[in-house]
Amino acid sequence: MVFQKIIALLIMVIPAAIAMYGIKLIRDAFFHSASPDVGFLWGKLILGILAFAIPVWFIAGFILHHERKKNRVQPRFMVPEPDDED
Repeated sequence: MVFQKIIALLIMVIPAAIAMYGIKLIRDAFFHSASPDVGFLWGKLILGILAFAIPVWFIAGFILHHERKKNRVQPRFMVPEPDDED
């Protein structure tokens, strides 16, 4: 049981660390553009946005899946059950 909780914690911490690095890349792209000798760093900005958005999307999906298993979500977020009227 403890090992499962450690794995779940790692599943949440690793994407959060990647998202924090994405925020750092976005910040660096904006602050380096303030310098007159450096142009805007589009590659760093796009990589930062991706490194932030994908882990946040993953964490949100993980939490939604966990809450669906425990029936703690609103009905609009529940997966509809297939009808067997054939």
